[in-house]
Amino acid sequence: MRSSAEPDVPEEIGTPDDKKTLRPDWWHRDHPVFVPLAGFFTGMVFIILIPGTYAALLKEVVGYERAQALFPFVLLTFVVPIGLLVPHHTRKFARYMLFGAVATLLVVGGVALAVGWFLYTRDR
Repeated sequence: MRSSAEPDVPEEIGTPDDKKTLRPDWWHRDHPVFVPLAGFFTGMVFIILIPGTYAALLKEVVGYERAQALFPFVLLTFVVPIGLLVPHHTRKFARYMLFGAVATLLVVGGVALAVGWFLYTRDR
């Protein structure tokens, strides 16, 4: 680890074929919160963008009625984070990605239920 008095120069890292490459000084993969934060926010973006993009593209390609019938196949995209659970070196990232996806679903579902309940009780 560098002291604060040292200039910000990239550190040298070894590659499998013993060539030295420079790692940028802003790339902190070894920081303990890098993988959890990256996984959580990837899961959050995954659960927000994938279904919407899939639905929009499907509607443009096959039409509205057929897109409604094919939309449940978007659940097959969960093969990606579940597949990332298998290799040991991606397991931590995959767990946080699934956590981010599930947490996003719970928050969006909870807010939708609260707003629906509020609108229903207010309209009586």
